[in-house]
Amino acid sequence: MGFLSLVIALLLEQVRPLSEDNWLYLGLRAAARTIERNFNAGETQQGALAWFILVIPPVLLAWGGFALLAHLHSPIGCLLWDVAVLYLTLGFRQFSHFYTDIQAALAAHDLARARELLSAWKSREGGTFSAADLSVEEVSRLAIEEALIASHRHVFGVFFWFVVLPGPSGAVLYRVADYLARIWNRNAEEHFGHFAREAFGVIDWLPVRLTAIGFAIVGNFEDAIFSYKTRASRHADAARGILVAAGAGALGVRLGEPAQAWRGALLEPEPIGEALPAAEAGPAAMQSAVGLVWRSLVLWMMLLLMLWIAGFFG
Repeated sequence: MGFLSLVIALLLEQVRPLSEDNWLYLGLRAAARTIERNFNAGETQQGALAWFILVIPPVLLAWGGFALLAHLHSPIGCLLWDVAVLYLTLGFRQFSHFYTDIQAALAAHDLARARELLSAWKSREGGTFSAADLSVEEVSRLAIEEALIASHRHVFGVFFWFVVLPGPSGAVLYRVADYLARIWNRNAEEHFGHFAREAFGVIDWLPVRLTAIGFAIVGNFEDAIFSYKTRASRHADAARGILVAAGAGALGVRLGEPAQAWRGALLEPEPIGEALPAAEAGPAAMQSAVGLVWRSLVLWMMLLLMLWIAGFFG
């Protein structure tokens, strides 16, 4: 049933994408800001307490709804509950419009519009970033990086925890923990968001590595593994470094933050293979990145289908 729930939720999200301004996300954003305002006394302990207050109730609600429907012997109800929660927690369309619009702007040779879109994309969680002086290659490079990271956090990471925990509770855990790790760490100097960042690091430790392996399998495996081993650890954000390094090798392009580092995460672009230098990122590489993500999705869906079949006949 889990496989069917994922398929339906992904198809539904493609047909009718969830708006970023939907009432549920706006409610989560308001709750996060209210709790931060009332609990933030500059200490990590307050951040830990606030994290549990905001994470545990929706996770229990997602699990409790599924458990109740299962107790009532309603497989259709369980399926619909899974689909509804997955629709709210995963999906390409929650970030792909930025990427698609940047592609279209570059294709139309409208670099100013592409810079504007990239700035809005990277700054939407409260950070500060300006793409005003970036070249076409740098805009393409950063757009690919954001797409690889967003595909993991909006799709593959949610997949993993949906499969691991009962009902759709894992999907809710991952989505809320990811959001808090970002929204409560806008200011790196404050201690309040440290627990949220560390907690999400633990939650995302295995999923991010599985996503990197998926990129390697469906891309250039040898260069992806080489890049992962030699460059991932150089990034200030470990998860970001893993995804960017593996994606660079899988695509055969140079990825890494340009000279204008964002939130102190500086990773200079350099060749990712020993024998063959990587190509510069550009509009063509952006299209290749789309193919890489979709092939990864097919890979993990096929693996999940095989597990479902094995469980059904086992």
